[in-house]
Amino acid sequence: MASDKVEFELVSPERLLLSDLVDMVVVPGSEGDFGVLPRHAPLISTLRPGVIRVFEGREVKERIFVAGGFAEVTPERCTVLAEEALPVGDIDASAVDQELKDLGEDLADAKTDEEKAAIAKRIKVRQAMRAAAG
Repeated sequence: MASDKVEFELVSPERLLLSDLVDMVVVPGSEGDFGVLPRHAPLISTLRPGVIRVFEGREVKERIFVAGGFAEVTPERCTVLAEEALPVGDIDASAVDQELKDLGEDLADAKTDEEKAAIAKRIKVRQAMRAAAG
């Protein structure tokens, strides 16, 4: 493997979405975004809803929305196990807007604290997805 690249893999529950040698990847960690370059210190992090940016040189080659998950970083590789992942260009903003409206109604109708918390989490993910879509 070229020492000036880092191997990046993005896996969702359905499939392997991306496996490539890249110059850098920026991941939305739960404590903030972090960049991964070759020879990065080992790290494991949870992810918050946000956008992974994959760099080729100084340019962003791909932008992928993730709803959450985990990232494992070694000096040679960054592996992201995403709860849900979708290329930013594939996000249908009007569909997300409708989902947010429906979830707002579901939240108003929720009876238990557990139900409210689950719906609030889904709303947070969809709000982040909507923000990624622009």
